[in-house]
Amino acid sequence: MSGRSRQFLFLLALVLLVFGLGTRIVRAEEAGTTGQIESAGQEGNAVQTPEENTAQNADSDVVQNTDSDVVQEQMQDAILSEFDFDEIENSLREMFPEERVTFTDVASSFISGDLEQTGSLLVDFLSDQVSYEFRYNRHNLVYILLIALVAAVFTNFAGAFQSRQISEISFYILYMLLITLCLSSFRAAMQGLEGRLDMLTDFMRVLCPAYFLAVAFASGSMTSMFFYNMILFLIYAVELIMIRFLLPVINIYIMVRVMGSLTGEDFLSEFADLIKKTAVWCMRALLAGVIGVNVVQGLLAPAIDSLKRSALTRTAESLPWVGNVLGGTAEIFLGTAVLIKNGIGMAGAVIAVMICAVPILQMALMALMYKLAAALVQPVSDKRITACISGVSEGYELMVRAAFTVGVLFLLTIGVAAASTS
Repeated sequence: MSGRSRQFLFLLALVLLVFGLGTRIVRAEEAGTTGQIESAGQEGNAVQTPEENTAQNADSDVVQNTDSDVVQEQMQDAILSEFDFDEIENSLREMFPEERVTFTDVASSFISGDLEQTGSLLVDFLSDQVSYEFRYNRHNLVYILLIALVAAVFTNFAGAFQSRQISEISFYILYMLLITLCLSSFRAAMQGLEGRLDMLTDFMRVLCPAYFLAVAFASGSMTSMFFYNMILFLIYAVELIMIRFLLPVINIYIMVRVMGSLTGEDFLSEFADLIKKTAVWCMRALLAGVIGVNVVQGLLAPAIDSLKRSALTRTAESLPWVGNVLGGTAEIFLGTAVLIKNGIGMAGAVIAVMICAVPILQMALMALMYKLAAALVQPVSDKRITACISGVSEGYELMVRAAFTVGVLFLLTIGVAAASTS
């Protein structure tokens, strides 16, 4: 047998000897420790009463719950310190200069579960906007009713004039005045809607980094990347399809409806219906496509991240001595990250609702007012006046649908991301 073989056998025998002695020593120490614990427990049980044992167990549970709450609060503060909300706060100050609302306060209220302040703020803001819109546009409703009544006088009492041309010219003058009033009001509402949609896209652009960083903490990078790309696509789609295409199409629809009612013949009604159906089907197709993509992403991406996270957690828990500590810490961290993620998401959803609800309520109120005006003047005025006012009301209804579609697109994406990563 060579020298190297003898050295290898000697080293192997030495290792086996050391391992056997070490195992015996460890077992002896564990047996001694167990015996001491059992003897101490027997002595304690012999001295303590059942009431004292119950009180001691309750105190230990309280101490453990307090320690876990303290750890969770410390971990929550540590995670929140990683987020930068400065751009969001600056955006909110520009959008709501008169409202003292901060994104940090709204998110903290959702994280802590105190929703009374946020709910009262939302209700007060929406009620103020609706009351302001009614006070601002009630004068237009009065002017429209007066113009319709005067036009009814010229139409119904045309025989009192020596020449029928005088009544026709007077009617067309009043009709042009009505068109000017309706289109100027509609154009102002259209500009307001464009501004609100731009505000919404700007807010979502500054919300995305903070929110999807929270999604990455709570679920994983794969889910965060998928939904972040989805939000960027929505911002581009809203700017290109909704603002640059559909809103001008709605404006053209109003022009066609108003001018088609001028002669009393429906020679532009089919063209107006074509424009309306085009706008409606574009919004439906965009909404259906976004819902489908969100559902697929909500099923696929979180499953991949959950598999990676569970594998990492199981590996950490399998480590000797520190496995239970690492497993408990990881569970607390993931729960805190999910809570912060949902709080930031709900805060962003509330701000998005505040932005979208204002034009929706305004346009819905205007559509109702114009429809009411058309119903009031129909028995006494010319059918062309009624058709003009009713066409403007339908234009406001399309604007309501456009604003509602944009809001649903963003809220649906936030909701799917929050639900699939909880």
